[in-house]
Amino acid sequence: MPWLRPFRSALAAGEGLFDRLLCVAGAVLFSQVPEFMQQYLQRLGGHLDEARRQLEQLRDVAAQSGVTLEALIANTSANPDPAVARLGEVIRGTAGRVDALAAANQALQGASVFTKPFVLLAHFDPEIARATWSIFRPAVPTTLEGVAYALVGMVVLLAVYHGGVRAPVRRAWRARAARRAAAPPVAA
Repeated sequence: MPWLRPFRSALAAGEGLFDRLLCVAGAVLFSQVPEFMQQYLQRLGGHLDEARRQLEQLRDVAAQSGVTLEALIANTSANPDPAVARLGEVIRGTAGRVDALAAANQALQGASVFTKPFVLLAHFDPEIARATWSIFRPAVPTTLEGVAYALVGMVVLLAVYHGGVRAPVRRAWRARAARRAAAPPVAA
């Protein structure tokens, strides 16, 4: 139908613009992933430093009492006073937290550019993530990592649009046109 040509060219121009917008949106969104991970890692390091400081204070208390940290945990946990017994669990929890935070920190520090998000998910701490997100400030990516994530974001959003939206709509329109062409003409 010749009268549809102007609409088709306008739609084609609009689709090109939409593709560009998707590229920009994907680049901006995905380029923030390394920035969030970097801010998360800084916050994780702060938690680790504080937990180590607390554990060191507990080790000093144990040393001043002439026992090891493990003996201090056992003695306080076995105490008949419930408050003192709970303190043993707090000491044990602090030691466990230091180990977990240190493992997460080491794993994230040693992860490659593209494995880092998966390592983050494996060692994800919701409390640290919430605190990071609450003060997160987007940044312009100036690293190779930021550029790589921006390119991945462009490809992902374009693939989702073209494979998940555009292609199914085109198939539906073609099927509809084929049904119309195959249908017998309606008499007036």
